[in-house]
Amino acid sequence: MWSEELGISRSEYAAQLFGQGYNCCQSVFLAFSDRYGLEEELALRLSCSLGAGMGRMRLVCGTVSAMALVCGLETGNTDPKDQEGKTRNYEEIRKLAGAFRDSQGTVICRELLGLSEEEAQAEGAAPARRTAEYYKKRPCKELVRRAAQILESEFIR
Repeated sequence: MWSEELGISRSEYAAQLFGQGYNCCQSVFLAFSDRYGLEEELALRLSCSLGAGMGRMRLVCGTVSAMALVCGLETGNTDPKDQEGKTRNYEEIRKLAGAFRDSQGTVICRELLGLSEEEAQAEGAAPARRTAEYYKKRPCKELVRRAAQILESEFIR
């Protein structure tokens, strides 16, 4: 769990979590979960399935999904009739995802990885082994850092 005693930003902590083997969504979400009183295990379980573009389907990047989870905790509505609240939340996640897209060119996992749709579908569900070569080839650690930086700039004042 992140704390000020770590002496690093949440974005750096998120990047470290990714380096430890957590998926992209877990890494970003866990770096912010303390703000909402979530236990680490719960935060990891909630965000697990959204990694690798949702279950390694390479759809919306897991870092952007984590931004949506944090955004919901920050600005989400709880009353189904609260149209203004829903609109405010949707505006916020569009702004966050837009900032990510502006800096990275897309919010789609397979596009960020340079995979065709066919290549992404052929991968299967099993995660790639986290080797030194994996970290050299993948932009994911930097994408984790960038998503967390966007959240820091928006919600950590």
